[in-house]
Formats: sequence, C-alpha cells, structure tokens
Amino acid sequence: MGYKFEIMTQEQAEEIAFNWHYDAEYSFYDMMADKEDLVEFLDPQKRGEANFIVTKDNDIIGFFSFTKVAINTIDIGLGLRPDLVGKGNGMRFLKAGIDFAESIYTPPKITLSVATFNQRAIKVYRRIGFEEVDTFMQDTNGDSFEFLKMVYQCKIR
Repeated sequence: MGYKFEIMTQEQAEEIAFNWHYDAEYSFYDMMADKEDLVEFLDPQKRGEANFIVTKDNDIIGFFSFTKVAINTIDIGLGLRPDLVGKGNGMRFLKAGIDFAESIYTPPKITLSVATFNQRAIKVYRRIGFEEVDTFMQDTNGDSFEFLKMVYQCKIR
C-alpha cells in the first residue's frame, strides 16, 4: 500500500508538536525548538488546508506543508517521523510529496529550504533532483542559522 495524504487535524498537529523529538543536532527540527513555529503549527487557521499528514498502512509517517509563493512555485516543508529518519525512507517519502504536489497544484517548480548543517537531507534532495539556488541567514530557534534554498523543476504533464 502506498502513501496517503490527508489534511492535518488538530490532534495530529499536537501529536507531532509535542511528541516528535529528533536526535542530537537534528533536535533543531523539533516543533518545540521555536515558539513562533510552534504557535503557527498549532493554529488551525494558519495551518489551513495546506498541511497534510502522510500515512502508510494507517500509520503516520510524516507531514508536508505546501505554500504557493509565486504563480509558478510551490514551497514545501516536510517532516519524517523521527524513528524513520536515517533509515533509507527519505527518497520514497520526498518523491511521494513531490508527486502529490504535482498532482494537486501542478507547479512548474517546487522549492524548499534546509539548514546547511543538515547534509543528510541535502543529499536526498540532490539525489531526487533539487538544485541549489542560494544560501541565506534566518533567525529561528533563538539564534541565526544558515539555510540553503533549493529548487526542483517539475515534469511537464
């Protein structure tokens, strides 16, 4: 059975925010690490219908957020359940998210931003076809961090 995408419920958002904890330096991605991100993630109005929970065999494995940032671009955010990280699940999960975005939004381009220290994720993004566009500094988690902006050229349908 494949991946299933459904609009995230409040209960699911709370489960992710309060119970998903990543190891070591990846704790940077814990929802509790940045209060502003946490407030936004937990607010049903701000989440709207652009945040999706991803299940496989009725088991939550991750989430995606999709934001239209330009007429021809969807920006994605994503999170894989912590116990599934680093075990070869990233490519299939990311490909499912790209396929979903292409089928729902039909964008010519998909972008994402990733902390530059997260070489594990960057490697997956490159392998699937994302290309580096720019680096920028962003204030988050009580400090300023360098991020890499990447772009994926969607297939013409």
